[in-house]
Amino acid sequence: MNGDELPFEVYSKGTHKSEFDPILLDSGSDPIWVAIREEAKLEADKEPILSSFLYAGILAHDCLEQALGFVLANRLQNPTLLATQLLDIFNGVMMHDKGIQSSIRHDIQAFKDRDPACLSYSSAILHLKGYHALQAYRVAHKLWNEGRKLLALALQSRISEVFGIDIHPAARIGEGILLDHGTGVVIGETAVIGNRVSILHGVTLGGTGKETGDRHPKIGEGAVLGACVTILGNISIGAGAMVAAGSLVLKDVPSHSVVAGNPAKLIRVIDEQDPSLAMKYDATKEFFRHVADGYRGTISNGPSVSSGDTTKGHTNCTK
Repeated sequence: MNGDELPFEVYSKGTHKSEFDPILLDSGSDPIWVAIREEAKLEADKEPILSSFLYAGILAHDCLEQALGFVLANRLQNPTLLATQLLDIFNGVMMHDKGIQSSIRHDIQAFKDRDPACLSYSSAILHLKGYHALQAYRVAHKLWNEGRKLLALALQSRISEVFGIDIHPAARIGEGILLDHGTGVVIGETAVIGNRVSILHGVTLGGTGKETGDRHPKIGEGAVLGACVTILGNISIGAGAMVAAGSLVLKDVPSHSVVAGNPAKLIRVIDEQDPSLAMKYDATKEFFRHVADGYRGTISNGPSVSSGDTTKGHTNCTK
């Protein structure tokens, strides 16, 4: 079963529905979980050596929340933070929070739809650390809002150690989020990320080090942040914007625009409502052409551009 065949439209690719209908779970119908179990059964038949692994991670559980809690607890455990303790924490939050129940399903659909390396729903829940880090953050965020800040920070520390992804539990993140690979992602305390955003590895949503209070970026719905993008300060990335790989963003970015470079410059306006769903995030060639055209125009019309400026544009935009 693939994403296009799921019977409930809230999971459909490109949906703008931002809330998961709790009636679906209350009625006992969960097409995502049905798909995960069917995939696990097929994989166990094809790879008998993994049958115990698949049973423990998926088939032994009654719902997605229990399976995800088991996987996260076993990945994040250490000698002083036991898997049994973590399992109680994860189940205690996910089994009773319909907002998180919505988010973990929208997120897994985002991975299935947008990440070509995601072979199946079951592979996301079992193997993809971007998905794992995101769901563990959601539990930490809930704990933070309940005043259990020390426990939330302990989870943040373990998430960073195990997955190489550092998300402050106070950050606010929507649903339908893709953390593609995820390695090196840093999301600061007052950052806000809208629904349906796609984020590649090495992205930093940080402060400048000079502010206090609300000091981190705000990312609009449907935006795409390419690999190794750095966005600093309390600035806004508009809805449906695309930030090309390797860019340094220090100023607001208009909605439905493409920016690239160091510092980032406006390249063009785009028509896509949610470019994050198409994952067409490589603006590198267009940026190079833009820089070259600008250089030629300056040479013909007046004083030459220094070689340092041109080199700066090229060296900070990766392929």
